[in-house]
Parts: sequence; C-alpha cells; structure tokens
Amino acid sequence: MTTTTPTRPGLRRSALEHETAARLAATEYDRYRDLLRSLDAADWARPTDCPGWDVRAMAAHNLGMAENAASVPRMLREHLASLREMRRDGGGGSATDRMTARQVAERADMTPAQIVARFAEVAPRAAAARRRRPAAMRALPLGAITLEGGTSEPWSMGFLMDTILTRDLWMHRMDTCRAIGREPVLTSDHDGVLVADVVAEWAGRHGAPCTLVLTGPAGGRWELGAPDPLLELDALTFCRTVSLRERGTGLLATEVPF
Repeated sequence: MTTTTPTRPGLRRSALEHETAARLAATEYDRYRDLLRSLDAADWARPTDCPGWDVRAMAAHNLGMAENAASVPRMLREHLASLREMRRDGGGGSATDRMTARQVAERADMTPAQIVARFAEVAPRAAAARRRRPAAMRALPLGAITLEGGTSEPWSMGFLMDTILTRDLWMHRMDTCRAIGREPVLTSDHDGVLVADVVAEWAGRHGAPCTLVLTGPAGGRWELGAPDPLLELDALTFCRTVSLRERGTGLLATEVPF
C-alpha cells in the first residue's frame, strides 16, 4: 500500500536516482533517433498534437533541446535570449515557449536528413553531458517555470536535467508515433520507469487517496492510500491527460509537467 500527501511548495527536485536518470536519457535519445531514421517523406509533414508543429518542427525542437543539453553555456545563452525577448515584448508568454519557437525557426532550412544526422551526432554528447552534471550543479535553483496550465513553480537544475528533458523527448516520441499512426516502442524497464515517476509526482501533486491502474507495457498498479476511487486507463492516455494534451476531470485534471 502506497500513501501520499500533497507536495509542499518549494524547489522541485528530481525524484530519480541520477544514474537511473542518465540511463533513461541515453535510451530515450536512442529510441527517438531510431524513430526519426524510420520516417518516410510524408511522415515529416504530418501534424502533431502540439499546435503549429508538424513532425519536422517537433524534431527541430528536440534537436535544439539536445544541443542545449550537451552544453550548459549554450543552454544559458538560450535562456537569457528568451528572457530578453520577454522584456522587449512586455513580458508576455513564457521563456520556455519563446525558446522552443526559436529552436524551430532557427532550423527551418534544415532538411529532414540533416536533422536526423545532426540529432544522431549530438544525442550521445547530450546523454554523456547530462550524466556528468555534478550534484552541486543539479541542486542549483533554475527559477520559476510556467507550466502548460499557467501556474508557476520553482525548479532545480536537476529536475530539468534529470527529469524534464527526458520526459519532454519521450512525450514527443509518443506525439510523433501518434501523428504517423504507428505504435511506439514501449518496454517496462524504460517506459515503465518513466511512467512510474510521472505517477509518483502526480500523486504528490494532488495528495488524494485513490488506486490507479495503468494498462499497457508501460503500466502498473498503484494503491495510493485507498482502494477507491479506482482509476483505470491506458498508460499513454494517462500521460497525455496529465500533460494536458487531453482533457482530464477529477484527479486526472492534475497537471504534471513534461
């Protein structure tokens, strides 16, 4: 029996062991690279669930994030550029949205083949760099981050590096597979671990008793303080719902950042 209480306000840190997070990151980079290599010409132009992004634009964003992950100075420059844009434009929107839009725009002239080749080159460096990040760096405050639903919360650098960068890429792999009508590669030792981390954070965010049953290769069962209410759904649908890609009600309306 697992019980939970609401997460206290404060600096959000990664709940994953650093070595586990590094393993998950390396595997996810590999799986996304393999997916990109398998796309045909028509696949790259298919729309995704992210407004305004087709598969190619999503890949350009993921390439930009991998390049940032491989270099802390580059990541800081990107973040500062976004903050300057916000000040220049009167503070509207979020720094993250501005950064991702710029990642797509700056790679608009790259062909799909160039994106694939560049991602295959930079992804191993990104995985290695994230593994090397020392505990002192991961403990640093990153500042207030605006979530998809509009609320803000303070994150540590480790939460971004060990948790969010992998979740973001994983969800975009799911988005891409959905866009092209293909079943994603899912295994319990990789995707199941990622989903379990999302479940633990979701439970901590709402703090209410329930039992959650997620079906599929990445699923599982979590008794969170009480047998009822029983929530049962596919693991990918759960993640899509708590990431606000699909509408959730009750406890499933609790947002978890990806």
